[in-house]
Amino acid sequence: MNIREASNRDFEQIWPIFREIAVGGDTYAYPTDISKAQALKVWLEVPRETYVFEDDGQILGTYYLKTNQSGPGDHVCNCGYMVSSAARGRGLATAMCEHSQDVAKGLGYKAMQFNLVASSNEVAVRLWVKLGFEIVGRLPKAFRHPGKGYIDALIMYKWLE
Repeated sequence: MNIREASNRDFEQIWPIFREIAVGGDTYAYPTDISKAQALKVWLEVPRETYVFEDDGQILGTYYLKTNQSGPGDHVCNCGYMVSSAARGRGLATAMCEHSQDVAKGLGYKAMQFNLVASSNEVAVRLWVKLGFEIVGRLPKAFRHPGKGYIDALIMYKWLE
């Protein structure tokens, strides 16, 4: 298993993972009908870097890293992680999050922030807390969950030094 920087040619394997998660509508604030071209832009073109978690040539997970704000806030990065449903529960998110923190430090970032974590995504929230992130904010009813309606969104933060 290997985490490596993604290229545009990897998007053919990233797209099914991205699409499955976006269509679910319960963890990311992407339109459920996002197009392949739009997804390519937000996952590979806009971020500063994108990585894939690969096993024997098959992409099982992916993450992006980008600057969260410009100017005086440019020392804080933001990441997003996606794992194929077939590979969940195998530690990929943990490995990618730990990898992303090392990459972020190497790029000069001092902190990492997750801007909109659906409060119903309890597995992710537990994992981020376990990896040292704090819940620093709660946005009441800021996430429209397809089954639970309007739920809170969490802002999570970690100082990397």
